[in-house]
Amino acid sequence: MSTEPDAAVDARANQNAVPPVATDGPRPKSPDAPQPSTENPASAPDGGPKVDGTEQEKPQPNGNRQEIEELGAKGPRPTKTSDLREKFADKKHQLTNKTKPAGGYDPIPLPDAPQGYTVKFIFHRATNLPVADMHTHAADPFLQATLTADVPKRHNEDPLLIHRTPTIRKTTEPEWENEWIVANVPASGFTLKCRLYDEDWPDHDDRLGNVTIRVPHVDENWEGIGAAGPDGEVFEVKKRSGSKRAYFLRAVAKVINKNVSMTPLLYISMEVLGKSDPPHAQMYTVGPTTFVKHFSPMIGRLTGIKVNKDEEEDATSSTHAQDNQLKKYDFQANEIQLSGPVPPKLYHRYVEFRPIIRLMFASRGITGHILNKVLHKQHKRIYNYDSSTEYGSFEACSEQASLQFLKMAHFDEGGRVFTYVLTLDGLMRFTETGREFGIDLLSKHTMHSDVATYIACSGEFFIRRLAHADAAEDLEPREPTHPSQELPGGPPHSPPPRDPRHYQLIIDNDSGTYRPDKSTLPELKVFLERNFPGLGIVVMHWENEELQKLKKAQHEVKKKEGPRVKMVLNRSPTGSSFSSDDESRLGDLVQSPDEDPPLRSKKERMFDVLQDPMSLREYIPHGAVGGGGGGGGGETSDKGKSKDLTAGGMDGGQKAVTA
Repeated sequence: MSTEPDAAVDARANQNAVPPVATDGPRPKSPDAPQPSTENPASAPDGGPKVDGTEQEKPQPNGNRQEIEELGAKGPRPTKTSDLREKFADKKHQLTNKTKPAGGYDPIPLPDAPQGYTVKFIFHRATNLPVADMHTHAADPFLQATLTADVPKRHNEDPLLIHRTPTIRKTTEPEWENEWIVANVPASGFTLKCRLYDEDWPDHDDRLGNVTIRVPHVDENWEGIGAAGPDGEVFEVKKRSGSKRAYFLRAVAKVINKNVSMTPLLYISMEVLGKSDPPHAQMYTVGPTTFVKHFSPMIGRLTGIKVNKDEEEDATSSTHAQDNQLKKYDFQANEIQLSGPVPPKLYHRYVEFRPIIRLMFASRGITGHILNKVLHKQHKRIYNYDSSTEYGSFEACSEQASLQFLKMAHFDEGGRVFTYVLTLDGLMRFTETGREFGIDLLSKHTMHSDVATYIACSGEFFIRRLAHADAAEDLEPREPTHPSQELPGGPPHSPPPRDPRHYQLIIDNDSGTYRPDKSTLPELKVFLERNFPGLGIVVMHWENEELQKLKKAQHEVKKKEGPRVKMVLNRSPTGSSFSSDDESRLGDLVQSPDEDPPLRSKKERMFDVLQDPMSLREYIPHGAVGGGGGGGGGETSDKGKSKDLTAGGMDGGQKAVTA
């Protein structure tokens, strides 16, 4: 992601916000503040330097009351320490009372741009790829394409347009035949960079090379590239950026047999489909509309629960399954590519509700870089690609699209509530949320967005089933609804209806990270209604009291339908066993399902401390730090500390231990 110069970023970030507290020096003085006089340097104030560099002796009171009062009338000059304390207290007060931090809805309109063209890219296949996995003597190749063009942007931080093909397993001759249709490619041409990788979870993916294609001009008469042939045009893959380990065996084979080629080949075709619809300053994905279901590799090891790989089983009531626990609580992360364009008004920036937030998103400074890297890694862990990942496609803006979305959300089963992020290119990411998924940042919109500076919208949603197939769009329809009421012909006693008109999508803007504006919700509704026809769309502002009641009812239904999955994702994905600490933590979560989890993972505690160093005191036992008295006082202090630990007074998920 490209970034603005520091000065531009700082100027915009500080436009409507109070600057962060300076911790490494005094705050710069205001231009209106009184400045020290320099007209007559010879007459320096008491205790100040003379012209000749000598220093006057500062008058000291000798204890006489009258002299002390005279000095007080002159007004003592404040010391540097007290001045800093005053400034710090003033800044703290301003930050505490700040109600409009920088970020949130950005009203900057799209720039003007001439009409562009809709281009279809087809990634056909690749040949002669190197062996990247020694144990299979093959590779698991996929392609990631990045499209750039001379299209004006609202901000330099706007994300790039990226497309990923499915992974083809155990081959060095993958055949993808994968399409990507992009609108508003300008007449000035584009650059398409294709990077080939070997998927290698949980390790880093091995790069196998890249191909860069530059097209200087595009119009309706452009003949395209490889559009006439079935396999497109062939391009040599540059090996310079490839994995040295992956090409080592190929080099050995080349030494033995000179007829062996070292260079992989990539087959691609491109063609113009016609002129694009507005807005012309926004390149976006038209299709194909696809979905990806990512299954956590930790779920089986930590909970013994397997997941549904057959999406048809997602449309079957979990209570009718032979094994109730295997079907109901399969944790998955979902991505569904919707058909653009996303309405231009859906444009939100992260909110700088703490000074560290800007550093985290910009990956500046040691603390900001650490937090940024942690969240990127967390995103990659949740939205991981491995052999269990499921790919699929559906017809754009159809009832098939609505049905696929309902399958991924498990229809109206189990009182689920989901956290979502909608990107500027119409990619919707969502996972189930709730207190049991709150460990290790699972429900953080920052993680779902992969630390993106700008997104379209974010919040939470849940699915509600209607008694009649009328796609009602009222928050209070004049008919019974499930899960708040028992309804025949669906969960929990029979499979869910497969007609999207039987369901409501209730979606809000409940996101502290981006704080989508209430005024943009109608635009969100229009976009979702176009992509999910037949589904009743209800958009709500997060502060709506009726919405809060409905969410609470969802949680009540979830408690009735069985125990919840307890996730602890701070262990290595290759780990195969629970520690006693893990079991204790999960047990404590089960004991208080109605309350906020009393335990926080190591990563969560580290995240809190990095954002606010003062929060470190919350994770230190009472009496563990500080001056302990001697003699009998020390004994009393030890008893007090032991009592506090036994009573559970320790914060941050630390285990209570007594001697």
